[in-house]
Amino acid sequence: MAVPFFTFAQDWHVGAFAGISNYSGDLNEQRVDMKYSRPALGLLVRKDINRYLTVRAAFTWGIATGADSTNSDKFLVARNLSSRTNIFEGSLIGEINFFDLDEKGFTPYVFVGVGGFGFDPTAKDQSGNRVRLRPLGTEGQGLPQYPTRQPYDLFSFSFPFGAGIKANINEKWTLGFEIGLRPTTTDYLDDLSTNYVDQNTLLTYRGQKSVDMAYRGDEVTGKVAPGTYPADGTIRGSDKHKDWYAFSGFTITYRLGGGNGWGKPKATRCPILRP
Repeated sequence: MAVPFFTFAQDWHVGAFAGISNYSGDLNEQRVDMKYSRPALGLLVRKDINRYLTVRAAFTWGIATGADSTNSDKFLVARNLSSRTNIFEGSLIGEINFFDLDEKGFTPYVFVGVGGFGFDPTAKDQSGNRVRLRPLGTEGQGLPQYPTRQPYDLFSFSFPFGAGIKANINEKWTLGFEIGLRPTTTDYLDDLSTNYVDQNTLLTYRGQKSVDMAYRGDEVTGKVAPGTYPADGTIRGSDKHKDWYAFSGFTITYRLGGGNGWGKPKATRCPILRP
């Protein structure tokens, strides 16, 4: 009676992910700024379809953050914006293994998939308090004067892809390392995308806090002279490219049941029957 269960379970693995998260968007000069690497953790389930194809479902948490203050471009430093958000991602990913893992003991692999994630960008004000940016409508989202700018969703889609390597520690445990990039369908991971809106309009409809967080060049000291709030339509960010984030790190998984049924057969002992 136990045979069907173990046959089913031997192709399933459960495990965890631990590594770092990175962000790429309007607050970066470089594609990825390693100064803003932050921790990332996750849980995952793998299913071996055959020796070369594995399907993985995962839930991963990470942090996307960046700041103009560490850039070298004078325009970005003078803009003086920053952002930080938690990312909660659920994903379904296909892994293509180059080798038979049980036969070789290790295999490089590439992966691609689809994910959905929640986020909520924040920044610290001059008092050091963390402020949620979306309700402030810093680029005029939801104002009648800017009908094409609607409040952005705090749920978006990502398209994970990358590469890694995994190796068997023993028959039950597998250790891996991977680098995974995530292009997304949002340009507001950092609350930054298009142009400044009229200061007085923003003040009337959203209040002083919105004005303070929309433009922070007047807080700059040292590197550049403090600025004044830009005119309506002045470039604030760029909507040419959507934002990205990345999860890179180690995976460890535990195989349910016995061997996965692929590769070299394993010796078994027949039970002794006694009258």
